[in-house]
Amino acid sequence: MDFALIVQTVTLYAIPVLFAITLHEAAHGYVARHFGDPTAWQLGRVTLNPVKHIDPLGTIAMPLLLYFATAGAFLFGYAKPVPVNFGRLRNPKRDMIWVALAGPASNLVQAIGWVLLVYVLIALGVSERFWLDMGRAGVTVNLVMFAFNLFPLPPLDGGRILVGLLPWKQAVAVSRVEPYGFFIVLALVVTGLVGDYWLRPLMTLTGTAIEWLLTPVRLLLL
Repeated sequence: MDFALIVQTVTLYAIPVLFAITLHEAAHGYVARHFGDPTAWQLGRVTLNPVKHIDPLGTIAMPLLLYFATAGAFLFGYAKPVPVNFGRLRNPKRDMIWVALAGPASNLVQAIGWVLLVYVLIALGVSERFWLDMGRAGVTVNLVMFAFNLFPLPPLDGGRILVGLLPWKQAVAVSRVEPYGFFIVLALVVTGLVGDYWLRPLMTLTGTAIEWLLTPVRLLLL
């Protein structure tokens, strides 16, 4: 493998990834506190300090191992989950939807922000490829996190949203999958099913929607 290429890739993605996971996890904790559960706040997880959200295995070791093992063809990782005591929420079934939605929503906002940054850099005549590539990496990272976390299977955010939306009987049935959810999701990722039938279509749809939304800004600046 090209060591220089690895260093360049890590450098490009480091800042976007740190921002993406930090704001994602902090958003969960902030919204949980808003709806009555201060657990994450009390543990210092509602913070912009990325160290508080990094899981040594899931955020560093696993992605690096997979990157080297597959020559960059396959990556998977996770941050340290923000603890939420759903029983302390004022309306647990309803409020869990907002708590779960907060993480992906933060990534959607960041994706929009990175697109705007790229537009501004181009408008200012910045020709340094590194900054433009970092901006595009920021868009990609956040679209991936937005789409992946919305997959409707616990313990992903999409699964918790689904549990909150379903009637009690069906919600209980879906929630019972949570202890095995991580392994099911990992298997679906490895087989390519999540990527082909969920991740890429949703990323494409979301990216197109962002471009449409920012069309006035692009026409104004470029």
